[in-house]
Amino acid sequence: MRPAILNPLFAEATSLSGVGPKVARLLTTALGTSPAPARIVDLICHLPASLVDRTYRPTLRDAQPDRIATVTVHVLEYLPRRISRQPIRVLVADETAAMEVKFFTGREDWIKERMPVKAQLTLSGKIERYQDRLQMIHPDYIVAADDNSNVPEFDVVYRTTEGLPARSLQKLIRRALERLPDLPEWQDSAWRKLNDWTDFKPALLAAHAPRCDDELAPSAPARMRLAFDELLANQLALALFRNRMRAKPGRSLKSGGKLRAKVLASLPFQLTDSQSAAIAEITAAMEENTRMLRLLQGDVGSGKTIVAMAAMLNAVEAGCQAALMAPTEILARQHLASLSPMAEAAGLRIALLTGRERGAARAALLAGLAKGKIDILIGTHAIFSDDVEFRDLGLAVVDEQHRFGVHQRMLLQGKGDAPVDVLVMTATPIPRTLQLTAYGDMMVSRLTGKPAGRKPVATRVISSSRLDEVIDGLRRALAKGRRCFWVCPLVEESGVLDVAAAEERAASLRKIFGAKVGIVHGRMKPGDRDNAMRAFQNGETSLLVATTVIEVGVDIPEAAIMVVEHAERFGLAQLHQLRGRVGRGNAAASCLLVYQEPLGTVARQRLAILRQSDDGFFIAEEDLRLRGAGEVLGTRQSGLPDFHFADLAIHQDLLTAAHDDVRLVLQRDPELKSARGESLRNMLYLFGRDAAIRYLRAG
Repeated sequence: MRPAILNPLFAEATSLSGVGPKVARLLTTALGTSPAPARIVDLICHLPASLVDRTYRPTLRDAQPDRIATVTVHVLEYLPRRISRQPIRVLVADETAAMEVKFFTGREDWIKERMPVKAQLTLSGKIERYQDRLQMIHPDYIVAADDNSNVPEFDVVYRTTEGLPARSLQKLIRRALERLPDLPEWQDSAWRKLNDWTDFKPALLAAHAPRCDDELAPSAPARMRLAFDELLANQLALALFRNRMRAKPGRSLKSGGKLRAKVLASLPFQLTDSQSAAIAEITAAMEENTRMLRLLQGDVGSGKTIVAMAAMLNAVEAGCQAALMAPTEILARQHLASLSPMAEAAGLRIALLTGRERGAARAALLAGLAKGKIDILIGTHAIFSDDVEFRDLGLAVVDEQHRFGVHQRMLLQGKGDAPVDVLVMTATPIPRTLQLTAYGDMMVSRLTGKPAGRKPVATRVISSSRLDEVIDGLRRALAKGRRCFWVCPLVEESGVLDVAAAEERAASLRKIFGAKVGIVHGRMKPGDRDNAMRAFQNGETSLLVATTVIEVGVDIPEAAIMVVEHAERFGLAQLHQLRGRVGRGNAAASCLLVYQEPLGTVARQRLAILRQSDDGFFIAEEDLRLRGAGEVLGTRQSGLPDFHFADLAIHQDLLTAAHDDVRLVLQRDPELKSARGESLRNMLYLFGRDAAIRYLRAG
């Protein structure tokens, strides 16, 4: 049950005057809450993005053009208009000079009511010079001269959406802040005193009322306090989840390693030292009597799949079943193709479950799974379906973990009657900071280096003005039987424009290379997409135009060239992932990063880093530094928490402090029953981490 003191904050925004259905819909877009309705708490957590300084109050004679000014004037007259389409012009003056006030939109009667002739008014807006006369177009403020209190010295500006004026959003946020109660303090008093921070409510009010640009910065004291609160809530929720997992009984999955030895003997290559060490760590963790929840991090092409298979072999040899879940059907089918020979070498039964399996075939597969006739199940989100039952699931492997959240991990663990070990893996190296916020203290195995024989990919940065040279290079490569990717720009999160760009590029390349050109994107039907990938794998097409659907996991050893169009629009880690799709065979490989001029400073840095390094962990840290956490792992579906106040690229020290504070709190008060513990419960609810309270109750 949410504490009653917080109830006013969780009322919908429609409880505020001025918020009808239309404004409510706009708020969900502006505040990013869609499809859920915006609430008061969403408004108060939406901090200003910029500031307008209205303290410059000159006479008209001294007013500097192109500057925001607040002036007190008399309204002299309305200047005649020759035609109705001309702007409404009002002549105003003070003791020193005259100025025209222009309105290009708005009803004349409304304007005359606001600015009657002979009235003395205070106007605030941008002053410009036009044909030797000062002018102000659509003043931001028009108030009576004796009511200057209605013109703020500093005007905060919030990010908004089309249809919702910035001033309207500003007023709604002010009304929302009036509902903010005085909350019991949840921070450690010594820590707060050390940082000279105020209580939560004064800090939030100060963050909404900056008086200079320094107070807008993430390093401003009010914003630092709020960032720490948010990180504290994040770390506490993760710790409560982790403690609940540890409190539940586990089971020891002991195996003699016979199946593993069979499979490793069948491989045409030796494991790297890093792979062997990871397998040893995971095997030891599975043999413990506690539930394993482990993260396997490996750079592109470092050999995570073999390590995951070794873990699944442990589970099967211990008498259980294993499941591997991938985020896309392409990746799931690829896992089936690469793991089937290993399963055959070990004498195991392996099957695939995606959304495409239906009817009698699906029913037969599920019946075999429930009876234990399937040892390893590979699948997509379809594995979450209620009708999917295992005889005895011992290990769940989640590939590309950043595409799935904690909730989905728990759903997988719920598929087993007995405790289920979980191994999550990612080819996107995760900086330590993001690791803490996404996983807390999850144990980590890291794969470093690449398997023997893997050649580095030559990376070149080329201006789009030299696109003809790129196409000439492709012509030579295709003549030698090479296969090439051409990735089209990431234009916006929806992917709609990506598809348009890919189809347009495919059409232009078909005019040059004919039927050799294939296309694959996320909006194709799964069957069509698989057919396009299969045609590329089989060599029926040799140049594949794609969106970032091919970013993760696609393994085609014959692919030797990767062209990334508009590379400046991609993040570092994403470009590194794309580069990793080539150079997986014996031939020398290259990655051509085609950029559109002019190139911004950050984009130039990104491309330079990629040319200099192929170390995914270094690249991930640099990506965090250059872009911030919100974008490093891709879209909103990244599985990372959404932060209103914290910026992980800047507040790393606060994250470490929050992590340490949580450890101390739970050592002293594991049930959060002390006075501070009760306040921390409020904090969890306030920051949307109330699921952690359920873990506490279930404790």
